[in-house]
Amino acid sequence: MELRLLEPHFTICKVPDLGSVNWNTPFCFASRTDEECSLVCPEEYVPVSAVERNDGWRAVRIEGVLDFSLVGILAEITGVLAKQNIPVFVVSTFNTDYVLMKHEYMLSAICVLEKTGWSVIQK
Repeated sequence: MELRLLEPHFTICKVPDLGSVNWNTPFCFASRTDEECSLVCPEEYVPVSAVERNDGWRAVRIEGVLDFSLVGILAEITGVLAKQNIPVFVVSTFNTDYVLMKHEYMLSAICVLEKTGWSVIQK
């Protein structure tokens, strides 16, 4: 399977509500629970209403559409990264999964992923 390194630098943030989110950005992941509203988006699209933010994240996308019956793909990726003490933040969509890690870990992450059989496409 292939991973693709995405170009933007991302921010993970908390927002008071989702009303100020720019839904036209190419990458925008939002979640709402009974306790919070979270947003992952390119750094330049963070709403001014964000109450907390953590900048400097990069992301790799698992290429292709993943069938819901597939088991262990995220566990394999995150397990490899955990053995190298690389913290991650994961976002899943209907089609696939995105693994985010801090920018300073990205080169190490790519090296270890490639050593364990993953192909990482860098644009």
